[in-house]
Amino acid sequence: MLNQETVLEALREVLDPEYPVSVVDLGLIRGVEVEGGRVRVRLTFTSLGCPCTEIIREDIVNRLKALEGVDEVVVEEVFEPWSAKDISPRGRLVLLQLGVV
Repeated sequence: MLNQETVLEALREVLDPEYPVSVVDLGLIRGVEVEGGRVRVRLTFTSLGCPCTEIIREDIVNRLKALEGVDEVVVEEVFEPWSAKDISPRGRLVLLQLGVV
């Protein structure tokens, strides 16, 4: 069944192009709404000058369109301030293993 949890699990497969951490675990996803077959994702970036915005956006749309029941994906860029505090414990572990944190 298509719901917020299903969408978030799918988004855990969308990795930041610079680090093998999902957009969920990096704290880039600021909200998910599901209405019938329409999914709306609120997305921020680590910086306004992030060179990967288009790649991330396309990966999100492509991954969510692969979910059963999804007819439309809307990605809204919100540019809410991001900080390292937004990274999940899972994301921190991956970054630590890479020697980034």
